[in-house]
Amino acid sequence: METLKQNWLDFFQSDRKEDNWWERKRGLYRDRKAEMVRISGEGHLFEKLRCSGQTTFRYLLHLSFLIKQHDLFFKEEQVMPFQFRLENGKLVEHKVMERPFQTEEIAGIEAESLRGLTEKRFSYDRRSAVQYAERWWNSYNPSYRKFDVDCTNYVSQCMRAGGAPMRGAPDRGSGWWYQDETWSYSWAVAHSLRWYLSGSTSGLKGKEMESARDLIPGDVICYDFEGDGKWDHNTIVVAKDADGMPLVNAHTDNSRNRYWSYEDSTAWTPEIGYKFFRIGE
Repeated sequence: METLKQNWLDFFQSDRKEDNWWERKRGLYRDRKAEMVRISGEGHLFEKLRCSGQTTFRYLLHLSFLIKQHDLFFKEEQVMPFQFRLENGKLVEHKVMERPFQTEEIAGIEAESLRGLTEKRFSYDRRSAVQYAERWWNSYNPSYRKFDVDCTNYVSQCMRAGGAPMRGAPDRGSGWWYQDETWSYSWAVAHSLRWYLSGSTSGLKGKEMESARDLIPGDVICYDFEGDGKWDHNTIVVAKDADGMPLVNAHTDNSRNRYWSYEDSTAWTPEIGYKFFRIGE
């Protein structure tokens, strides 16, 4: 572990595959005319396996990037699960461990569940939503359940902190709500939240925007990594970079001030699809 801490840059560059997440991340910064001024990190070991002269370590790596873009400095943070393998004391393999996505086949919120609802607006406190996102980006509010795939649960909590009203309980397929260790599909399942935001006409709803540039802090981005119509991930916008593009916070692979496009994700594919939602309109 100490060897890895000494030089993060050499460690990442040791795997030069064309589709390596680190190369994509470096390319993303180049495209934004941004510079990594400093990289620091800390690993937290959670599993150690020994077999036939080999030792495998699995750990969470908390990375911090000091970024300069034009005259603006900001700090990006990301927590990723890594695995490395030693053979006779020599590093022979390292890789990012891929997180699982939710496997529930949820079709989303059916149009019938929205009938009969009257138009009702609410005042969305974006500052409170962002403050919550910053407070809990790398930890978990004990008032809510923690999920193995926690991205949508986290974004829902942020919107709730911003005053988004819950409705629909106890029908899990209706509305958007969390109550007594039970929740709607739209609260915790990425695919369902995406369809709820675009279909709701009362309380919490989303107005689809044309591009990421149109978003402001407190808004939400949905991701279909493979472009197959199944929505896999959600993030919340917490800031804008020097070019006016969104920076987001997220759970599962916990991230703070991450560039919105997720091109540096191990789940990214060229077929990725996005939906951009203005919350509260």
